[in-house]
Amino acid sequence: MRARKGKKRISVETASGDTQVAASADMSDNGAPVIVGIGASAGGIQALTQFFRALPSDSGVGFVVIQHLAPERESILAQILARDTSMPVIEVKDAPRVEPNHVYVIPPNRGMTIAAGHLRLLPRSQSRLAHRPIDSFFRSLATERHDHAIAVILSGTGSDGTLGLQEVKAEGGVTFAQDITAEHDGMPKSAIATGSVDFILPPEGMATEIARIASQHGLLSASDAGLKNSDEQPSHEAILQLLRDGTGIDFANYRTGTVIRRCSRLYGRRCFRGWSKDDPLTIPSASGCSAARPERRRTRSRSP
Repeated sequence: MRARKGKKRISVETASGDTQVAASADMSDNGAPVIVGIGASAGGIQALTQFFRALPSDSGVGFVVIQHLAPERESILAQILARDTSMPVIEVKDAPRVEPNHVYVIPPNRGMTIAAGHLRLLPRSQSRLAHRPIDSFFRSLATERHDHAIAVILSGTGSDGTLGLQEVKAEGGVTFAQDITAEHDGMPKSAIATGSVDFILPPEGMATEIARIASQHGLLSASDAGLKNSDEQPSHEAILQLLRDGTGIDFANYRTGTVIRRCSRLYGRRCFRGWSKDDPLTIPSASGCSAARPERRRTRSRSP
């Protein structure tokens, strides 16, 4: 498994003093959509219906729902969710390719991963302690989509999803956990306790934020294209110096594309067009910035 260097996150302190994370929102990579993995257990159906009811059906994002299901019972989760969204809701069979504006639901008595854009069903582990389908899917999502992955933890008991969510975060993806509205708060609290959750929101708020991230796609794509062709763009070194001066943080080990996308989200195209030393950007202070605490480089071993 390969480690990815410099996959960190730029935060901005709001006027209220809260820290928000400027997450990557580039919505396509080799033609594939950003994929949102949603983990839920006890109390999760209500949270899921609230989430999809508040979500536009044309966000351009693919959604994969990993719900803890009784292995011996037929699931009607797909039918339930189909009442609250006009997107196609599909209980996974075979190995479908994840398409934008589609919802894919894990079937009972199976695990599931993603590889090469396709969902892969796995036999359910016979060990109760080893069956952690949310962790398993999130880990594969982090490996597959890197900073084009979003992990969401909704209501549920236990801690399934916590380790996988950390891997999505480490790969530069965006992470969400349900707030105090969770009927069962074990899973959200476990994820939040790691410090790897970017947004702590009710399901409706998550839907709004994910839709907002999706809406940045056009702006970011135009900004990236303009950067490649504009004679007015500042050098990468000038941007890094500006960030160093404003935050006290050295972003030299961050990927160029990551810095560009996140600056674009924070400051708009003015960050890169017509920039000059006489028109510096206002950079948030390093206090409260998650990037001020550099992440350790990490590698992951495969489970046996």
